[in-house]
Amino acid sequence: MRLDVVTIFPEYLEPLNVSLVGKARARGQLDVHVRDLRQWTYDRHNTVDDTPYGGGPGMVMKTEPWGDALDDALADGYEGGAHGPALVVPTPSGRPFTQELAVELSERPWLIFTPARYEGIDRRVMDEYATRMPVYEVSIGDYVLAGGEAAVLVITEAVARLLPGVLGNAASHQDDSFAPGAMANLLEGPVYTKPPEWRGRDIPDVLLSGHHGKIARWRRDEALRRTVRNRPDLIERTDPAAFDKKDREMLSILGWKPGPDGRFGPTPDAVEQ
Repeated sequence: MRLDVVTIFPEYLEPLNVSLVGKARARGQLDVHVRDLRQWTYDRHNTVDDTPYGGGPGMVMKTEPWGDALDDALADGYEGGAHGPALVVPTPSGRPFTQELAVELSERPWLIFTPARYEGIDRRVMDEYATRMPVYEVSIGDYVLAGGEAAVLVITEAVARLLPGVLGNAASHQDDSFAPGAMANLLEGPVYTKPPEWRGRDIPDVLLSGHHGKIARWRRDEALRRTVRNRPDLIERTDPAAFDKKDREMLSILGWKPGPDGRFGPTPDAVEQ
């Protein structure tokens, strides 16, 4: 996979040189290009922003630097069709970034990120490049940062770990929270390692039993328990067909019952508890 990042703070992207992403780069699995937007400014102040049309506070990033920078990135190895790039625009007004979207992005060969500052980028830039490639406007959460570089790091790490060969164990991400399949709307439960006893606290006996079926069931139950506690909205919107008989028994123990539409919701007692 190739990644291009256009930013006014290239140094912010230094974490791309460490951990799994850095190792993937060193092995040639990830080709990363960080570009300084100010290289495509043509005044002595290297201006990248201006006041917004219509008035109001803040500044808006200008079309010309972004257009020239993106044109240069595209000219540097452009391929069309299935091998062409996609533009990823981190913005609080974008679609939520989910594990499902991370999987979708991991299947693309080339991502170009446009982390903005100030009030964002002049809308015409996204409209222009949407005629040339897919554009993903993506939000990593319901809050506003000073800039999009942190979001680039979040998205890159989530995507890169899904690439073949990046994780030491290719199955590591299959049981992650939100992983497509059985974990699509569940949070991963607690995990344990050696020693078996620490400060008077033991790990659950089932994990020492060697019974793979019972261990799998325990992990599934703990995932349901944690999801009910921390993200009940995920249970409420899950298709009831995704829950097997044992899931339904655990949800009942936790005080959740199917409603008229079949979807599970908390009983009044469960809410109080």
